[in-house]
Amino acid sequence: MPFSEADSIKIAQKIGVGLDDDKDQIHVMSSGRSGEGREVQVPLHRAPSLAPSMGSSMAPSLAQRNWTEPGFQPSLGGFRDRFVVPPEPKYCCQACRLVLCNPRQTECGHRFCETCIAELLSGPHPVCPADMEPLFEDKIFRDVCCYREIMALKVFCRSEKNGCREQMSLQQVMDHLTVCPYFEVPCPLGKCKERMMRKDMPEHLSWKCRFRETMCEFCLHKMAQTELQKHKETVCPSYPVGCPNNCNYSSLLRSELQKHLQECPKAQVTCSFHRYGCTFKGLNQEMKEHDANSLSEHLRLMVAKNTTLEAKVEDVKGELQERYKVLPGLNARLKEVESRHEEMREKNRQVEQKLASMQKQLSSHSEKLMELEMEVRSLRSAREEVESLRGALESIRTRLAALESGRGPNSSALVLAPLETQLSRHDDTLSVHDIRLADMDLRFQMLETASFNGTLIWKIRDYKRRKQEAVASKTLSLYSQPFYTGYFGYKMCARVYLNGDGMGKGTHLSLFFVVMRGEYDALLTWPFRQKVTLMLMDQGSARKHLGDAFKPDPNSSSFRRPTADMNIASGCPLFVAQTVLENGTYIKDDTIFIKVTVDTSDLPDP
Repeated sequence: MPFSEADSIKIAQKIGVGLDDDKDQIHVMSSGRSGEGREVQVPLHRAPSLAPSMGSSMAPSLAQRNWTEPGFQPSLGGFRDRFVVPPEPKYCCQACRLVLCNPRQTECGHRFCETCIAELLSGPHPVCPADMEPLFEDKIFRDVCCYREIMALKVFCRSEKNGCREQMSLQQVMDHLTVCPYFEVPCPLGKCKERMMRKDMPEHLSWKCRFRETMCEFCLHKMAQTELQKHKETVCPSYPVGCPNNCNYSSLLRSELQKHLQECPKAQVTCSFHRYGCTFKGLNQEMKEHDANSLSEHLRLMVAKNTTLEAKVEDVKGELQERYKVLPGLNARLKEVESRHEEMREKNRQVEQKLASMQKQLSSHSEKLMELEMEVRSLRSAREEVESLRGALESIRTRLAALESGRGPNSSALVLAPLETQLSRHDDTLSVHDIRLADMDLRFQMLETASFNGTLIWKIRDYKRRKQEAVASKTLSLYSQPFYTGYFGYKMCARVYLNGDGMGKGTHLSLFFVVMRGEYDALLTWPFRQKVTLMLMDQGSARKHLGDAFKPDPNSSSFRRPTADMNIASGCPLFVAQTVLENGTYIKDDTIFIKVTVDTSDLPDP
């Protein structure tokens, strides 16, 4: 649909054209000319400039545009405009042979475009192409006088190929292009991608643009020209449509169609008593006759439906009464749950108190450890004394041997009797000290390495030697140090067969879990039911640990209360293949790490 005169004036002002007040024709205002029509200039879309801004001494007057603004300068080389008079050679670049753009002068006196000299300087050992003199960046300067002379040169309009015959100085090119009627500009409507000369824009906006604004002649709604047909066919409320039942109304407004379909004599409808059981379906014009003839039938259906509803109401009443009977029991259960909640709160308070007492016990254990360390130190000093006693015994034995060889049998017997008594007494003392030292060392190592949180980290050194001993059947298995689920919890350890056991012998590493007899077993729950996780730890950066987990079988003797020092081990004979173990990053510095974790989250208090 064509634009009105007011719409054409607005769009023409946006693109730099004017309308004659005395005529109904659109004409174009050319640059620098006076006219009675209105004129509005719009900036062009330009690429970013490569030239740096000039100093204040080089800036043109405010009445003129800056010749370094985007879109004016070429991206590379000199100006490609057609000059009215061929420019003198002094205005041409020594590299691209075009008219200088932002001229630079070298130490040898030759001129280059800014981009051309930059390209020359980017290479190794740059030289002037005119006289092959070396170029130095710090000795190249802007030729201000030359660029002023070039800006004053006359050129033809850049839209000359479209028919423009204007001439202007190079400085005025951009001012002219903003109003040049032959300059190609894009359509101001965003979706339209066409470009045309500025003088053709009014015609394009009035008749040719597919995205121009138009108005539906039925509902007077404004939209783009491309959407008009779809609007009429689908959503226009004032568009005439026919009745789908082909009744006498051949043309209806779309907004009135739904109302008409409810009253259309040829519309297929269902009897209003269909929810009571009436199955009649027919045209609207037949429905009144059906209602009059089937009045008694409709009443009968309503009575039957009402009877059914009354029966359902009675059923619902009975069900409600049954539920009312259950309410007292629910109230009792609710009170029971509340009492259990109070009990849980009380247990929680008791657990907190136990935690506080355990913290106190921890501090007492640390004190005991300090005492053990002091005792171990005293035993170490005793060991040194024992060593000195052993040295004394050796010297006594030497003296005895010398006496036996130098004296007769009677005198030797007299001397040897008290010495042998003293020797046996020293041997007994040494044995007692050795036993005490070994016992204290063992107790100290167990206390030092034991954990009380259900987690064991077992470091096995000298893997190759221990593996060879297992292959040679010297030491088939190794036991870890004990660990506990708590200070008063289960006592456990791990057992490993480095050369495998059972079906894994010779091919796998077998790993087992062992329940040991502890000091507080009488207070614990049996059989042992906690989840156990066995893991071989990867010492590489990937940390691809190998693990397996199991829940204890309550019927197995391995998890009953121990009657000996430890129960039968239970675990994985095929825990990890020897090839996987020895070819990965699970062995470092001839050492492996095994981790055993016992779930203590649901562990009952002893």
